[in-house]
Amino acid sequence: MIESDFSIKKALEEAGTDAYLITGNIHNADIYYATRFLASDDFIYLQTGIGKEVIFISEMERGRAEIESRVSNIKTTQDFGYREKITEKKDATIAYAACVSELLLEENVKKVAVSYDFPVFYSNYLTEAGFTVVPVKSPFRKMRCVKRPEEIEAIKHTQMAGEKAMEAAIALITEAEERDGILYLEGQVLTGAKVNSVIDHTLLDFGCEAEETIVSCGMDTANPHGTTDGPLRANAPIILDIFPRSKKQRYFADMTRTVLRGEASEEIKAIYETVFEAQKKALGMVKPGVSASEIHSTVCDLFEARGYHTYRSGATAGFTHSTGHGVGLDIHELPGVGENGVLLEAGNVITIEPGLYYPGIGGVRLEDMVLVTETGCENFTGLEKKFVLKSVI
Repeated sequence: MIESDFSIKKALEEAGTDAYLITGNIHNADIYYATRFLASDDFIYLQTGIGKEVIFISEMERGRAEIESRVSNIKTTQDFGYREKITEKKDATIAYAACVSELLLEENVKKVAVSYDFPVFYSNYLTEAGFTVVPVKSPFRKMRCVKRPEEIEAIKHTQMAGEKAMEAAIALITEAEERDGILYLEGQVLTGAKVNSVIDHTLLDFGCEAEETIVSCGMDTANPHGTTDGPLRANAPIILDIFPRSKKQRYFADMTRTVLRGEASEEIKAIYETVFEAQKKALGMVKPGVSASEIHSTVCDLFEARGYHTYRSGATAGFTHSTGHGVGLDIHELPGVGENGVLLEAGNVITIEPGLYYPGIGGVRLEDMVLVTETGCENFTGLEKKFVLKSVI
């Protein structure tokens, strides 16, 4: 049974249920956290009120699960006659649901708690079969927000890969030269797609991958998640936001730098300096017991004091998002660093990423990822913050 202050048993007692059930696959962070097992096809994790854990998988995965899963009680589809049920019911999904129903009966489960995103078909099937299905907020989400030592090490590894990729991206931009407002490298136009490709290749060298890396330039940076595939411009901000995941350990990291090759306007320099100061102030506040909303409000206060807008006043430009978020098996997980009022705990891994974005001017974001420690925080992001890049040639 997984040790946690917020135990599954407590969640079951509050819901008045006999067990908690998850269905998912390689894309479901909760089921991996619970089992330490990955599979492309859906499988089941069940924990009963007395702490018994069961993993329910296809027969072909039994051998691998016996080696890799932390759950030793393994049941397979063939234990419940899955193939025969397909022949009988003429539908593989119905046959699978029938197997799950028999699994619950075998474990004396009558009332089962499931997460909010539990498939509606299975919920309806189990209800029609006489079970009570109770949707609850996933207890694993809360458990996952305080990282164990091995999780912290996994995140550090991914962060190292992200920094190597960021260094490679910034090196390309630094080495580029300007021609008619466009950046060129080795005689070719330097594009966002090229920088993104270098980031991807560097991450792969360290066993990591990233699906939605942000390389954004010029007016595209006015959109927090804007991207630029085409030519990168000189004398304009370039936002590089890399959030890789380890292919083996499955943990994410996250970091953002904003750079500029050429000459920066006074307006964009002032924005950068303000974002830098806001992040510095926020990082200095991170410690156990501090309200995440207090950190977020401090960032907003600083921006507004310097004449910049925040969404608190209804503005659609300026600071338009939260100050940060938890990082782990999901890129965005608990605790959020926004208006939620949650108190930070030792073991949280969070980002601090203030930004300012203005149409017609551009945007700036800086993001570091930190571990909340017993006395403050440890910044996992070692890469310097250098805005205006100068060629070494």
